[in-house]
Amino acid sequence: MASEINETETREKSLNFLEEIIEESIAKGEKRVQTRFPPEPNGYLHIGHAKSICINFGLAKKYGGRCNLRFDDTNPVKEDVEYVDSIKRDIQWLGFQWAEEHYASDYFDQLYEWALELIRKGLAYVDDQTQEQIRENRGTVSVPGTPSPWRDRSVEENLDLFVRMKNGEFPDGSKVLRAKIDMAHPNMLFRDPIMYRIIHAEHHRTGNKWCIYPMYDYAHGQSDSIERITHSICTLEFDVHRPLYDWFIQALGIYPSHQYEFARLNLTYTLMSKRRLLKLVQEGAVMGWDDPRMPTICALRRKGYTPASVRNFAEMVGVAKRDNVIDLGKLEYCVREDLNKVAERRMAVLNPLKVVITNYPEGRTELFTAINNPEDEAAGTRQVPFSRELYIERDDFMENPPKKFFRLQPGGEVRLRYAYLIKCEEVVKDAEGNITELRCTYDPMSGNGSSSDGRRVKGVIHWVSAQDAVEAEIRLFNPLFTKENPDDVEEGQTWEDNLNPESMVKITGYLEPSLRETPVGQAVQFERVGYFCPDTDSTPEHLVFNRTVTLKDSWAKINK
Repeated sequence: MASEINETETREKSLNFLEEIIEESIAKGEKRVQTRFPPEPNGYLHIGHAKSICINFGLAKKYGGRCNLRFDDTNPVKEDVEYVDSIKRDIQWLGFQWAEEHYASDYFDQLYEWALELIRKGLAYVDDQTQEQIRENRGTVSVPGTPSPWRDRSVEENLDLFVRMKNGEFPDGSKVLRAKIDMAHPNMLFRDPIMYRIIHAEHHRTGNKWCIYPMYDYAHGQSDSIERITHSICTLEFDVHRPLYDWFIQALGIYPSHQYEFARLNLTYTLMSKRRLLKLVQEGAVMGWDDPRMPTICALRRKGYTPASVRNFAEMVGVAKRDNVIDLGKLEYCVREDLNKVAERRMAVLNPLKVVITNYPEGRTELFTAINNPEDEAAGTRQVPFSRELYIERDDFMENPPKKFFRLQPGGEVRLRYAYLIKCEEVVKDAEGNITELRCTYDPMSGNGSSSDGRRVKGVIHWVSAQDAVEAEIRLFNPLFTKENPDDVEEGQTWEDNLNPESMVKITGYLEPSLRETPVGQAVQFERVGYFCPDTDSTPEHLVFNRTVTLKDSWAKINK
């Protein structure tokens, strides 16, 4: 009995507040769980949206429910099919599939009829004020708003004007339809919110059928009601919108969907504003929406992130009621953990120093067997070519090393990964004193992890055969901003002044030949260096690899 109680307590403690709400509703007899993910197709999804996707689809899956995908396409000026397609692609890449696909534009006829109903009930009116006048007359938190001169138009006049708005008789900005609620309400959103505005622009789905478009606060709750959404889950900034969401539903007497809010995701060194991200794209500060420095889902995919790593990150961050800022290192930790299990290992040298093995036969090449992934025996092995001339990392040699430096040094020995022991016999320099080449000897009897006399060395370094190496452009990515909070600026500066000029560094690397066959977007581990993947710019003639994440795990060390 005691063990059963402990299991129940553990289970209850492990539930987040949204799960608690759902389980309470189920306990009260609600047998259906229906969620939705409602993006506006005016940009590409980012990591914050990924969290929302995981929550909405994850809750539906956990409780045997359904999750719809609904595009909030109520502003034809900013929306495009390009964004619709990218959103679908990102959701499916994350591993989710929606139950039904809907658009707010599917409901334009119904929303219009409901607007007419509110006018007939005396709960909506046509206002001729400009946007600026409406804003000025809304008042402040401590000062009531000023009613519109047109607030008391008759029902008949409002119906006539609204129909004429729909029929295209008035120019943009000349009239709006407002809900008639309370110009002194403490919640500013209740001060006669705008329901419809006039926009003469072609819609990506409805063409020119409509020239009036519903505002978010009017369309969202009714769309949820039409789809009979049981749990409308939004980010925390929409909590002040919830009473208005409920007001429209109650005024129309329709299915009572209900809204719940969770804390949005904020990351250090990152901006989540689609408006600002669009500016970066338009001004050429980045290579596009999928630039690996961007926080978009397509950028993470291009950088080499896995769907599992993003889902794991969303789960690790959890569902909170208060906003907070998550360390970017936590996201990197998640992808590093996943790639350690699934990524195959390869050898690549990014800062080459030439090594000539003077006692190795000229013209000879042999193959050594290398393990593809020590975490996954099923990944098998591959053959790596070895020759007289090699490249090693320049950092793996020091002419005057400190104590406990176990890599290559004059007169010292190291093991070449999977291959022989070598000893540095001579250091070759140019006229300026720069090291250009190391001349070494090898132990011919040390090729199988042993040596001719049984000696062992502590240092093991990676390498590539110079004659077989594949040259590639390597893109090393760092945070896009120099400050944890990009909005942390001096007087007279903007967030753009915090852009990191070293956010992308291009170098030339030398790779083992098997890396030619790596598919675009598939991350591999460059042994002892980090995780990398071929970029979409990569071609057989010019390989381009992106650094997904380093091997160094700074976040885990800080948080131990």
